[in-house]
Amino acid sequence: MSVAIDAMGGDRAPDALVRGAINAARDHGVEIILVGIEEVLKETLRRHGGSNLPISIYPASQIVDMGESPADSLRHKKDSSIRVAFELVRQGKAKAVVSAGNSGATLATAMFALGRINGVRPAIATLMPTPKKPVAMIDVGANVDCKPIHLLQFGIMGSVFAGELLNNPRPRVGLLSIGEEDTKGNQLVKKAYDLLADSKLNFIGNVEGGEVFKGDVDVVVCDGFVGNICLKLSEGLAKAVLTMLKSEIGEGLMADMGLRLKSAFKRFYKIIDYAEYGGAPLLGINGIAIICHGLSASKAVKNAIQLADELAKSEFADKLEDSLAKRQDLFKVAQ
Repeated sequence: MSVAIDAMGGDRAPDALVRGAINAARDHGVEIILVGIEEVLKETLRRHGGSNLPISIYPASQIVDMGESPADSLRHKKDSSIRVAFELVRQGKAKAVVSAGNSGATLATAMFALGRINGVRPAIATLMPTPKKPVAMIDVGANVDCKPIHLLQFGIMGSVFAGELLNNPRPRVGLLSIGEEDTKGNQLVKKAYDLLADSKLNFIGNVEGGEVFKGDVDVVVCDGFVGNICLKLSEGLAKAVLTMLKSEIGEGLMADMGLRLKSAFKRFYKIIDYAEYGGAPLLGINGIAIICHGLSASKAVKNAIQLADELAKSEFADKLEDSLAKRQDLFKVAQ
């Protein structure tokens, strides 16, 4: 079954989405449905040499703008590329959705079309680079206001996600706070700490911001307001560090120091480049959805498609639902 792509969503649509789809189909054999304005997609696909690949086009006449209200898009754009993509999954014609478009609209449309796992607040998870394995951070933007039970749910979903992607049967779960002691943090964090401690997850306690990137924790739990700030701060810092290094070292000195230094810089950039991780899965819905950065180029889109394909093939959504269902009694106590 195919992965449906919101080919009109994002600042670089449709070119980046189509090129990413072509590369995913060519390199990994992923079957893809490009959803959007048919004539535009046909021409873009032809221009980038996408013939004779397992890529089809499904028409959608409307586009959701990046700054558009999610509620307005649901109400007035029923034939938008993102809406149609999720409808294909709901109808069993596709197994996952990838979008670089309006993230709020993607979240709202996913919940409208597919629904959420019973009693669960959906959240966005992303992988952050460390010197060891990547760490999964959840939530990074879906929920700016949370209750303790939501952070418990994020911990469970993040644990299943890390277990699947990082091949770790018992990932270490930490709660982002201002200190390691269980008495540190606001009321939300303190109450969530107690719930996570009783959850039978491999909960290692509070994790300070400076510890996230050491690689000594596999899942970092936080509300979406804090998580989104952490994500964008880390992206901005990575870009600033690279810019400063290039400025201080200089192109001439880089050339003089030879290929070894160039290779080291390439490896470093690959580790911190968000495009390597593709996109962030929306966890807690009845299906698979990957949300990409609005500025995603073809490389990020390709990796997001590959991630969606892998999660769908592994029946990740079913595993996530099963894990949450086993803890329904814990949710009742937490409410």
